[in-house]
Amino acid sequence: MKETNLREAIIRYQPAVTSESSGQAAFQTFASAECGASAMSTGIVTLGCGGVLPYHRHTFSEAVTILQGKAQFEVEGRRYLLRPFDCVHVPTGFPHEASNASPDRNLVALWAFASPVPTRELVDAKFAVEVRSDPRPGDPENILRFGKASKYELADGTEFLDLFAGRFGAIGICGGYGRFGPGSSLPCHIHEYDESITIIEGEAVCEVAGKRHHLKAYDTAFVPTGRPHRFLNESSGPMAMVWVYAGSEPARTIVDVGRCTGRAEGERGNNN
Repeated sequence: MKETNLREAIIRYQPAVTSESSGQAAFQTFASAECGASAMSTGIVTLGCGGVLPYHRHTFSEAVTILQGKAQFEVEGRRYLLRPFDCVHVPTGFPHEASNASPDRNLVALWAFASPVPTRELVDAKFAVEVRSDPRPGDPENILRFGKASKYELADGTEFLDLFAGRFGAIGICGGYGRFGPGSSLPCHIHEYDESITIIEGEAVCEVAGKRHHLKAYDTAFVPTGRPHRFLNESSGPMAMVWVYAGSEPARTIVDVGRCTGRAEGERGNNN
């Protein structure tokens, strides 16, 4: 795989102006066509108490991961309660709505679209509401409950789980959660697609082709196709992220660590 000429982008989180007592929605876009992404976009939406993002739909897959608070999420009237790090995937064309289910704190959620240009089409429709704990067989949406997800280790001191992917119905995007203990990191690696990484806990060091970036508190790194990178936890506490790939299933090609630090080159195998 050849390294792209496109460089990484670091997008700093800007705290929303939405207050705890307001239903106002605030958006911040992270990865998108504006920073060079070609097949996906990510960002954060913040809803104050009583806030609602009314029924809308997209012409591409969407995944929503709750970062803070509780969400009431509806798909054609099927209503679910989502808690931190629960994730819902909605396929192309299905109307859905999100609202803040907490009486005393903001709702913060990370959205991921299988399109570099984030767009929404409002839907003027009424649906009969049916409260459900989880989708039933045949329902188009998929919900991954964080507490029930299968976890795996990609390196010593790390814990990963997949939140959305092709095997869960997503098309063109996949993503997950990764937690790093103090002193841990993944090997230097590359992908065959763009990646967006949002830090949701602690502080991270992002090494990309010889450059080091420090991220925290919803700061996001966009790493384009073929760009060697790794994340390190050099702090004394835990660090966690939500990553999104512009591909339907996760895959990583391990390369020499020098390609991340800027001191050497050379590939050494594959790790999916």
